[in-house]
Amino acid sequence: RAAPSSKMMENTVFMSFTFYSTILILKMYVVAIITGQVRLRKKAFANPEDALRNGGLQYHREDPDVERCRRAHRNDMENIFPFLFLGAIYSLLDPSPAVARIHFFIFCVGRIIHTIAYLLRLKAPTRSVAYSVAQLPCFSMALQILLATTPYW
Repeated sequence: RAAPSSKMMENTVFMSFTFYSTILILKMYVVAIITGQVRLRKKAFANPEDALRNGGLQYHREDPDVERCRRAHRNDMENIFPFLFLGAIYSLLDPSPAVARIHFFIFCVGRIIHTIAYLLRLKAPTRSVAYSVAQLPCFSMALQILLATTPYW
């Protein structure tokens, strides 16, 4: 197997970003799978055809546990997708690899803790602290991107 020759693959910051982004995407897949499993266990289906296949139209309904999983997944989309953009652009600014890794690590760990707190109903303010901590590197990256690109506006 030939080694990738792309300049992007030589960018250690981008490779670190790619690692943490992939972890986060996999985490989102896990939440989606958990949501499906909770739907099956609670027999709460969003679509009538799924309810009919699994016992009848009475199971075409909402369930608080399913909705909690869906909110956790939606929160991931609202936060991880912007991180993917910010982290990719930030990686192109030639930041310190150690500082960039810290940004990516803090965001990743914050989002993992946020999801665990959401799904396991951990005591407040665990979830909101995890959310807030994960936002710090995003704001930092956004500010650095704006500072680097201001001369071009």
